[in-house]
Amino acid sequence: MQTRLTATVAIVSVAGLLMAGCNTTGNYNRTATGAGLGALGGAAAGAAIGAAVGGNVGRSALIGAGVGVLAGGAVGAYMDSQEQELRQDVAGSGVQVQRQGDSLLLTMPSNVTFAVDSAQISPGFQPTLRQVAQTLRNNPKTYIQVHGHTDSTGSTSYNQDLSEDRAQAVTQFMMNQGIMPERLYWQGHGETRPIATNDTPQGRQQNRRVELRIIPHTA
Repeated sequence: MQTRLTATVAIVSVAGLLMAGCNTTGNYNRTATGAGLGALGGAAAGAAIGAAVGGNVGRSALIGAGVGVLAGGAVGAYMDSQEQELRQDVAGSGVQVQRQGDSLLLTMPSNVTFAVDSAQISPGFQPTLRQVAQTLRNNPKTYIQVHGHTDSTGSTSYNQDLSEDRAQAVTQFMMNQGIMPERLYWQGHGETRPIATNDTPQGRQQNRRVELRIIPHTA
């Protein structure tokens, strides 16, 4: 990307939440906050979403931002409806939608979303991604993790940077479509999480991907 987005953790409100106690581990510094990925005010509390959304910090961040909470019995139906809408959004695009318990996983192959060695979202894919963003905006009781992945071709550092840039590009696109920054978290994994062998062209193509993990915000 033209401007690498800076990670932000040194925010007073987040520090206060962390001091209050959260034992979970994760990459607070990979959160979508800071200049370019949301204003500091509301997004400040969101700095813990990716790392600790299962704990007090993440839940406090989402609630503080006005993100609604789903009661246990309502989760299944809420995610069922969202799954149906998302499948319609991505039909024929090459994007896969998987149900994993109460969460949804959208896998976007890089040959669909990006040109080779680029972190610019392909113009032809933007209408599909815009539809996905609209569905997510209309279903605000979830948070969204954006994960970038590459194959093992090239250097480890290059692959890490590319995976981060692509995850950031999708995150920024979602924000531009009106998704609250508090609901978003991005991380690049480089070549460290393959889902297929890197020994064949077909396997490498599967490993080059961006994933959207959509998780209900429950009480």
